[in-house]
Amino acid sequence: MNTKKKILIIDDEPNILEFLSYNFKKNDFEVLTASDGSTGLQKMREEKPDIILSDILMPEMDGIEMCREIKTDPQLSQIPIIFLTAVNDDYKVLYAMTSGADQFVSKPIRFEYLLEMVKTTLK
Repeated sequence: MNTKKKILIIDDEPNILEFLSYNFKKNDFEVLTASDGSTGLQKMREEKPDIILSDILMPEMDGIEMCREIKTDPQLSQIPIIFLTAVNDDYKVLYAMTSGADQFVSKPIRFEYLLEMVKTTLK
């Protein structure tokens, strides 16, 4: 039986996707990735991840729009969402949190901190 937690990482920066994928795999997660919100939404519906890490500023569909969409879908609404972003505007952070996100982490990312946040959010 597969007990690995499934994490979906959505970011339009390939180096961040690569860095996070590598580190979460190393910590025994099953990793899925997408480079924009609409692709991420499609993967969520197909794969039903245990948790989502998403950038806010992305092409196609941004993280906030995607988060709102997730929270209105009964099949997906219970999946926790952690936003990762370089945005450091308090109003943007507040807007992101009111869209339904569970946590918020600023870039640059300290992986150990993020890993602990993911584990705590999954409990």
